[in-house]
Amino acid sequence: AIAGLEVMRIINEPTAAALAYGLDKSKGEAQTVLVFDLGGGTFDVSLLKLDSGLFEVLATAGDTHLGGEDFDSALADWVHSELRRKNKWTAENDPTMTARNQRKIRAACEAAKRQLSSSMSAQIQCSIGEEEVAMELTRAKFEKLCEHLFQRCMESVKSVLNDAKCGKEAVAEIVLVGGSTRVPRVQQILQDFFSGKALCKSVHPDEAVAYGAAVQGAILSGVRDANTQSLLLVDVIPLSLGVECEGKHFAKVVPRNTSIPCKKSSEFTTVSDYQTEIDIRVFEGERSHTDGNNLLGEFSITGVERAKRGEPKVDVTFEVNANGLLSVAACDKVTGAKADVEIAHDRGRLSAEEIEAMCEEAERMRMDDDARTQAAEEASSRGDY
Repeated sequence: AIAGLEVMRIINEPTAAALAYGLDKSKGEAQTVLVFDLGGGTFDVSLLKLDSGLFEVLATAGDTHLGGEDFDSALADWVHSELRRKNKWTAENDPTMTARNQRKIRAACEAAKRQLSSSMSAQIQCSIGEEEVAMELTRAKFEKLCEHLFQRCMESVKSVLNDAKCGKEAVAEIVLVGGSTRVPRVQQILQDFFSGKALCKSVHPDEAVAYGAAVQGAILSGVRDANTQSLLLVDVIPLSLGVECEGKHFAKVVPRNTSIPCKKSSEFTTVSDYQTEIDIRVFEGERSHTDGNNLLGEFSITGVERAKRGEPKVDVTFEVNANGLLSVAACDKVTGAKADVEIAHDRGRLSAEEIEAMCEEAERMRMDDDARTQAAEEASSRGDY
């Protein structure tokens, strides 16, 4: 909005890349496509179904702390340790500890990394004080130093297949996006996982996202031609949506990776006798308790049936339209009392990097969250409110 541009819709980068890939395949037979987007700082994977111009996102996953910069860091750490060993530098006299020299080393490592995409060896060259650094780096050494990072890519690939309940044999195409997919070892690991299936390199890895976003922008603006006439993008909810219950428990109403537009409802009740008003707090996230999730908005419904706790029945309905607008409505089944709130896609919502970070945190904290939920359920069964 700072540039005066209207934000019409936010789509995931791999989804945009899929549009770029599938533009000339919109009239072909149905196929499942995995978009592997490994850039400089982040990594994203999306699984989509392409069928006669319909682009349906089945699942998304990623890692906010994985990309080409991490490969550069691994190489820079190796160069630093080799220089200290060779020159017997200590913390007191090590010239590589200055910010300026660290930048020089990283730049030299990045240049060598790029060269190794087409050569079997490269020179890491830079000046550190009066010393001219010239170290040979082979592709094999580079792959050994970064192997643990390459393998992390496959964790997200397995996650997205699992979320979509899709076997790897069902994937028809693997589309490479992002400059770091030029690393031969990354391509090899991905190809080995998919039993030797050829990788699609027909889209430009550096331009595919911008190209696909432009296609979607044209469609939303009403610009149609022979190529875009039949295209329709069906995206997914990146994080589960739900409400806060007693004890800060997060009750999911719309699960993560649900296709949009969508509409889902759940029934809730009161926690106190003769309670006639309920505060409804709307969250997105994957943690079982709301203090680890993102608050989107809140509202209250009054006129709830006056009865013993647990007896009133209040339906809470979540509806997300194609533009990402979230509407949450509550209705008492007996009194007919109603209340609602609307939350735009750009109001209080998380960035792609923050979404991936929340998913990673939810996975790390799963056991702790399960224990906390069990303790709350036991307390509730004893009547400890």
